[in-house]
Amino acid sequence: MKLHLDVALCVRATSKFSECTKCVDATNGIVQIEEQLPTFAKGTGVEAAACIGACPTEAFSLSDFSATEFFFTFLDSKVRLISRKINVPCLSVLSVEHLVSLVLASDSPVTLDLNDYEQGTHLFNLISSRIEEANFVLSSFSDKVLLVNTEERVEASNESNAREKDSDSNDEEVSERRNFLRNTASLKGMIKQKQEFDEAVEAEELHQFEIDASMTQKIKDKHLPDKRKILFTTLKHTPKPRQYEVLAQEDIGFVSQKFVDESCTNCQICYRICPTGALSSNTRFSLIHFDAMLCVKCHLCHDVCEPGSIQLQPGFETREFFEPTQRTLATFNIKRCNECGNPFTYTGGEQACPRCLVEEEEAMFLHENAKKMRNEGSNE
Repeated sequence: MKLHLDVALCVRATSKFSECTKCVDATNGIVQIEEQLPTFAKGTGVEAAACIGACPTEAFSLSDFSATEFFFTFLDSKVRLISRKINVPCLSVLSVEHLVSLVLASDSPVTLDLNDYEQGTHLFNLISSRIEEANFVLSSFSDKVLLVNTEERVEASNESNAREKDSDSNDEEVSERRNFLRNTASLKGMIKQKQEFDEAVEAEELHQFEIDASMTQKIKDKHLPDKRKILFTTLKHTPKPRQYEVLAQEDIGFVSQKFVDESCTNCQICYRICPTGALSSNTRFSLIHFDAMLCVKCHLCHDVCEPGSIQLQPGFETREFFEPTQRTLATFNIKRCNECGNPFTYTGGEQACPRCLVEEEEAMFLHENAKKMRNEGSNE
């Protein structure tokens, strides 16, 4: 399996102001940021799978594996164990949304097998934190829980098994040496070895990405990740709790609630740039709407807001999971400019848009400057 990146879905391709590093943090540096976009070696595969579960917009993927297809295949099967040995390349490909959805949609408890991951490592801690967050979210409205299997595997300790292992290892080494000599003994074998060497070298080269004209429109399109659609659909079939709770925003990493303070200038950048359409406006651009269940907490709207007007609510109301609402975060007084006739956000004073005010100011400056030069010329 190889790692792929759909640049058009990456929030860093949407704006140079994006500070998203979730893929870098999840992979412990296997994925790097070069010239604003994620970069990784061409041969990178499962070892960087953690970025798939971490990416808020599903820009990353693995060849020959789809988390969306796995969700439905898993539910159709009778197995309720998720393990690297049987059905996923790595547990880290699953996001918190996937985990919550799997538990809610399953008719019996779901267990994650952590036996293949060494405790204390970056990957073990990452997967454990996602499990913890999933269970925390589930506990706010359900009695279902994601189970974890961390029992130690039984290792053969007698000397005969150890000797057999060493013997097998030696036989493999001899066989590998013989195969190497056999392959390189002919011209065909030499060509094959050269090809394998070239592929290995190429795999170490950086896979860098650029934004071309064909991607521009795709970047502008609004795209709701499949994992959010799955979660949304699963919650529709989940019984509503008797009462709703408020979760601390720092304890939930895949969704948020926001507010806009008085410093907002209605520059329109936030809802134009939002990758999912969580932020939106009307045809007159006189307000800012927000749908919490469409928010993937990519932080892009915060990164591009120059006055820092968009803020996170300190808590997330679990009511949104079951009764999603479109909230109005800000309203603006829109009037037509007396000079050019175009609509603009009116905040008082002369009824002229900012562009006309700037042009008027520049015209006045040029007029005063010309007048000053004429006066200086007449004095000479």
